[in-house]
Amino acid sequence: MTPTGALLADDPIWLIIIKVVAIFAFLMVMTLFMIWLERRVVGRMQHRVGPNRVGPFGLLQSLADGLKLAFKEDIQPVLADRWVYILAPVISTVTAFTAFAVIPLGGQVSIFGYQTALQVADLPVGVLVVLACSSLGVYGIVLSGWSSGSPYPLLGSLRSAAQVISYEIALGLSIVAVILYSGSLSTADIVAAQSQQWWFVFLLFPSFVVFVVSMVGETNRAPFDLPEAESELVGGFHTEYSSLKFALFFLAEYVNMVTVSAMATTLFLGGWHAPWPLSGGPLDRGWWGLLWFISKMLVFLFVFIWLRGTLPRLRYDQFMAVGWKLLVPGSLVWIVLVSTARALRGTSVTPVQILVVGGIVLVMLLIVAFLLPQGGKAAQTTAAGNGSTRRAGQAPTAGSDYPVPPLDLVVPSPPPRRAAMTATGASADGATDNGPPARREDGHGAT
Repeated sequence: MTPTGALLADDPIWLIIIKVVAIFAFLMVMTLFMIWLERRVVGRMQHRVGPNRVGPFGLLQSLADGLKLAFKEDIQPVLADRWVYILAPVISTVTAFTAFAVIPLGGQVSIFGYQTALQVADLPVGVLVVLACSSLGVYGIVLSGWSSGSPYPLLGSLRSAAQVISYEIALGLSIVAVILYSGSLSTADIVAAQSQQWWFVFLLFPSFVVFVVSMVGETNRAPFDLPEAESELVGGFHTEYSSLKFALFFLAEYVNMVTVSAMATTLFLGGWHAPWPLSGGPLDRGWWGLLWFISKMLVFLFVFIWLRGTLPRLRYDQFMAVGWKLLVPGSLVWIVLVSTARALRGTSVTPVQILVVGGIVLVMLLIVAFLLPQGGKAAQTTAAGNGSTRRAGQAPTAGSDYPVPPLDLVVPSPPPRRAAMTATGASADGATDNGPPARREDGHGAT
């Protein structure tokens, strides 16, 4: 058992309940604050004012929006699978809150006379718990799209599944180097390992870059918000949701942002420890750790907002190419270099020299791979109609690399339930002989 785990093992049940409630309240407040901060910062970037009416500086605008959303009409589609439709947002929200339980927010403190750590639980596999919760969260998105009974939410959920699987691999590979250097999967041990040497953001900078890019893709945030592409999928996987169910998806997204930012702080920025030259001093113990941790976490949260206000949304094939052709191969090469450096410890060649040289070689290889044209030389054929060129055997495109559906696409027959409803509506319309025909919108009744 780790020292932090032994300290937490003596916590009475009432202290554990206080910690759980405090973490829940902290994440709720951070969600409200992040919504306000995002609207203010993006408004500043776009030469707007942002929310400034409700409360001082508009701080209560998020709370007012949340209360208004709770009183909205809760509409459920006719073709929705009722229980799965209700369960999907709950799964996304619960997994988002659970992941924060293993994050160390501070060192040893005294709460009502009891010596404890600012952490709910310290598991020997704490890093894997965060990865598992982020992986389970996609089930809520997939089930929400499938249970809505509508094509656009289903397409958004399928995109999200492919996106999370792709970037979850890169995210996991970026943590391998951290585990090799710290020698543990415990989040508290990783923080303790960084207090005895340089922060891992300096020693393992390529892993840090891969982790930051992957966490943006993992949380479906701009420029990687493909499951919510409004121009293509209306609203994405939550198109058919309203009222509190939509609020749960909204809450899960921002809680996931806070969780991955806290995880990046724990893995690469020394966790709750103070930066140099304050590290090891009186400002690096007790409740001061909570201040340093929140400050570092806010830096990552600002990067989320900065990216949303700066970069446009990537095309889907470009987004998947970044994950599979750049992040995953780069992470594998970097893991080999880190393992070599660890194996050569004690020799005349220092691990820092190996990592520096290997990092330069890795960056050069990635630049060359990025600049090389994709595919070899092939016979160019002229596409019928618009005169554009494409390689032999390649799918037709709409003037770019994005494929278009084939011309012989066959629309599948509607499901039995929808066909029965359509037939019922047609018979009802035919029965109105004495007046004008009643108009009917599919799934919403006669108007």
